[in-house]
Amino acid sequence: MTTIAVLGAGSWGTTFAKVLADAAVTGGQETSVTLWARRAEVAAEINGAHTNTTYLGETALPEMITATSDLAEAVTGAEIVVLAVPAQSLRSHLSVVRENLHPAAVLVSLIKGLERGTDLRMSEVIAEELAVGPDRSVVISGPNLAMEIAREEPTASVVACAEASVAERIAALCNNAYFRPYTNTDVIGVEIAGIVKNVIALAVGICDGQKLGDNSKASVITRGLAETTRLATELGGTLETFSGLAGLGDLVATCASPLSRNRSAGRLLGEGLTAEQVTEQLSQTAEGMKSGSAVVELARQHQVEMPICEAVVAVLEGKLTVDRLASLLLARDLKAEGK
Repeated sequence: MTTIAVLGAGSWGTTFAKVLADAAVTGGQETSVTLWARRAEVAAEINGAHTNTTYLGETALPEMITATSDLAEAVTGAEIVVLAVPAQSLRSHLSVVRENLHPAAVLVSLIKGLERGTDLRMSEVIAEELAVGPDRSVVISGPNLAMEIAREEPTASVVACAEASVAERIAALCNNAYFRPYTNTDVIGVEIAGIVKNVIALAVGICDGQKLGDNSKASVITRGLAETTRLATELGGTLETFSGLAGLGDLVATCASPLSRNRSAGRLLGEGLTAEQVTEQLSQTAEGMKSGSAVVELARQHQVEMPICEAVVAVLEGKLTVDRLASLLLARDLKAEGK
């Protein structure tokens, strides 16, 4: 029996719990999946009705998923601990995780954000708080629009770990008829791709809100990928990651889909709402709004040019109006495309 705890019963955490449960059935694996919900009423609904209507509507959840609102209970005895909480609250949850963590547990991050104030990736926060080595730290990323996956529409993703055999183990646990994981050892590249694409999706959403056309959005997506690649390779990421699922795949999905929270948030910004007003309208966290300033700070530390991210953060901070953004999105000195 493989015991798995998924911490965070939002749309992606709940969906990934479903992915794991369906994979266990498909592969004939003996697996238990416990889902931690911050709110007791959400846990009660999952246990009683096998739904999480707040985040996934009437999607039926496998009966093998059990839920609890007790974080310590969820973590105790789990061999795999999956983290699906907002990036800015991760560290605050890890003290309870640390006190109850199995000594050989593998930590799996689904979180696409940088911690504000430290500019740390989630795997770095986990390592700092839990003293987990790179061979026990896994990142899953890719085109992961939760509602589509919950509806069992086919998708592929990347499971990244410095230790290839650990990535393969986690991939086997989430491989099913509609979710196809590929493995990778480039944890830095996979994480940075998942983080920065949220900020680029905000820029694309702003273009939508400003009624700009597909040429503008395609240009922002392409140059945004170039920004992401520059930062990640400077930090030690692998170039090939950015032509794959965690790079281009995730960027296209997040920038193109109306299901994308970050694109939706950007559209509201483009229509003239403030960052505070956008936050009030959204039912879930748009990580790009929270992590954008950390991305820009990290880029400045490493002297990496990221003009699109800089412009988006200026809008979020009220230093730039959206009607001036369009002229700045592509405002770099003339140079060769690959630079």
